[in-house]
Order: sequence, then C-alpha cells, then structure tokens
Amino acid sequence: MFGLNYKLLKREDEGKPVRVGVVGAGNQGRGMINQMAEMPGMTPCIISDIRVDNAVEAYEKAGIGKEQIAITNVLADANDALRQGKYVITEDAGIVAAVDGVSTVVDATGVPEVGAHLAVDTIEHEKNIVMLNVETDVTIGSYLKLLADKKNVVYTGSAGDEPGAVKEYFDFAKAMGFEVRVLGKGQNHAINRAATPESVAEEAAKLALAPKMLCSFKDGTKTMVEMTAMANSTGLRCDIRGAHGPSTDVAGLAKTFLRKEEGGILNSYGVVEYVNGVAPGVFAIVSHKNPAVNDEMRYLRMGDGPNYTLFRPFHLCSLETPLSVAMASIDHMATIAPIGCPVCEVLTAAKRDLKAGEALDYIGGFTVYGLIENYETAKAMNALPLGLVNRNMKVKRDVRKGEILTYDMVELDESSFVYQLRKKQDSIY
Repeated sequence: MFGLNYKLLKREDEGKPVRVGVVGAGNQGRGMINQMAEMPGMTPCIISDIRVDNAVEAYEKAGIGKEQIAITNVLADANDALRQGKYVITEDAGIVAAVDGVSTVVDATGVPEVGAHLAVDTIEHEKNIVMLNVETDVTIGSYLKLLADKKNVVYTGSAGDEPGAVKEYFDFAKAMGFEVRVLGKGQNHAINRAATPESVAEEAAKLALAPKMLCSFKDGTKTMVEMTAMANSTGLRCDIRGAHGPSTDVAGLAKTFLRKEEGGILNSYGVVEYVNGVAPGVFAIVSHKNPAVNDEMRYLRMGDGPNYTLFRPFHLCSLETPLSVAMASIDHMATIAPIGCPVCEVLTAAKRDLKAGEALDYIGGFTVYGLIENYETAKAMNALPLGLVNRNMKVKRDVRKGEILTYDMVELDESSFVYQLRKKQDSIY
C-alpha cells in the first residue's frame, strides 16, 4: 500500500474520486462508510440495506444531510440521482451492482447467500468486489475469483479484517526471502462451542452487535472462517482439525510454534493458527536459512531463532476496508484472494444433539459451529461446508453433539444460490 495516499490525493485534486457502493449498513458497514467520507479521493455514493434507517444513519453520521440523499428502488432513478450529485440509498442490492459510475462494490453483509448473489451481479456488471464477508469467500471464493479474472475485475477480501491484515505480513516476509512458518491471529473471546445468540444476547446489546455475530465469535466459528481465508490465499494448511489454539503472549509465540521435536506444539510448519492471549493482534512466524541474516535478526533484537515473530497489535476491521477499495480501483490489485484450489475448508459440527428431521439454522446460531480442516481431508469425508447451512436444511438422522455433518446426513437446500455456485466450484477443484 506504499504511496496509496498520494494516489488518492491525485484523484481528489482531479475531481475523479473512487466511487463506491456499499451493501450492508450494520455495525461494520456504518464505520466503513464514515471512514470513506473523510478520505480524499473516495466517496460512498450508494448504500443498500434492507433497513433504510441504517443507511440514513450512516450518511448522517458522515455529515451528509437528508436533502443530499435520494431513496429509491428503481435503477433509472438511482442513476439520475447520482448524476445530480446526490447520495443514494436503496433496499435492492442489485441496484448497487448495476448502477452507473461505481467502480467498486463492498459486501458488508456477512451472509453467504446474499454475498453470492452480490458478488456475481457485481462481477457481471464489470465492477470490482471487496468482500467484507469472509463466510462467502471461504465457501465459493475460488469460483468467484475465476469469474472476476474472466471479466478483468478485482475480487478481493478486505484490509483490516484479520485475514487481510496478516496477508500483508505474509507478502512482506515472502518478498524479503523469509520462510513463513505460521500465520495467525489472536482470539478475542474464550471459545465456548455451546454459545448461542440467546446466551450472548445481553453482552451483544452492550457491544451494539447482532447476537448471532457475537455468537460466531464466542463459539469459535469466526476464527475458523478467518484462518481458512488465510490458508486459501497463501497455500498454508492447518496442522490439526480446529487448530491448536494455545495460550501465550507475544514473547512466547516463536517458541510455542516450533515443531514438536524442537520443543513446540506443531507437527509441521507452513500452517495457520490462532492464539489466546495476543488479541486483537495478528502475527507471522518466520525463519531464514542464511546464517548472516539470522545474525542480523539477533542484532535487531528479533530473538535467537530459529523462528522470529512479526506482530501487529491491532487490526482496524472495516475502517481499513477503503484501502482495499483504493487498491482494487486504482492499482487493480487484490488485498487477499484465493490462489486457486481451496487449501482448507470450514467443517460443520453439531453444537448440540440434533434429532432426525430437525432444521439447521445459520452461522452464529443454535445448531452448528465451524472447524477448520484441510480441503482434501474434508472432501474425502464428504463434509458439509458450513457456508452452505441455512434454515431450509434438515438433518436426516440423529446427530451427536460435536459430530461432523456430511452431505449425506442432511436434506440439502438445492435452491440456494451459494449451493449452486459451490457445485460449480467443486466440479473445477
């Protein structure tokens, strides 16, 4: 991202700001919209949300008055309003993908089905798509990346989200000739696999979060999803199902993530992990084969080796998303994207005992949670990807708490768009 500020200032000076569409004006979307409104060379000119009040609030907090806002669900009217210099709000995400003058669309919904439709619509209209929706990415991201490449547009995850933040360290280390042995993130909440939206409702209200979002943090699903995105964009794998998730501080990372024969916890290097005790940071464990470089690392107080820790003690979530918008729009570059065939998968595990005929629900819900696993293992198991789960699916037989769900254990929702795209992805990989 070197020099991106100068490129944005140039756009501002030339009166050619990057024009952005945002779908989802919830907690993440509102912060991002306010950040964009204060940046040179960028404007969030259209927002879609099923709750119009969310979008109005986002614009008002960004200093945009109601007289500057047009609310419409008609594409032609949206185009007219944008030509008049107004900001547009719509309930129809398809309008954001189709509207004139927008170069890049951001998906801030976190819902796989919505993300699938929006990504395909945006790519078909030859616009870049920034996915602040890792749940969709880990389910069908490899296929969406192929579609984007064919249209010569950018498909990318977001800076600031933990996968995007740690991918910067991966690129940095690889460019310098280091071996990246581990990529990881801090775990903000002690994992409780039995957490439900009901059990976290009081805390969610205090944090102004949707209960299902906080639940996906608490039950560990979000961390599994984020590690899978890290793996699929780098080629790193998971060491064991669900990862080790040790407890340590920053000073202990390099020693913890040694191989077992070296006194650490790993079976092998080249993996993604999470840690209790370093949140909200992200980290990379790196090494170098040249003794002279290792001498220099010791001189620079990076430790005695053979592993060294690169640690970033923050990630600014959706506030950094506009940087990915700028990279895609100006430099035609992705922050983080799948490299081809998936490397890891998010398995679906039963959160409690389920009875035959019982309906499943959603990520961060009452019935299932996610676990990271290597893709070839998941495929051999016929494991059900978590991103396909929705309320229209039922289990065919009794399922024990903690059991991994497979395709043949559920009545699939074949009408789901994300399921249809996943079938296409599976036919390729």
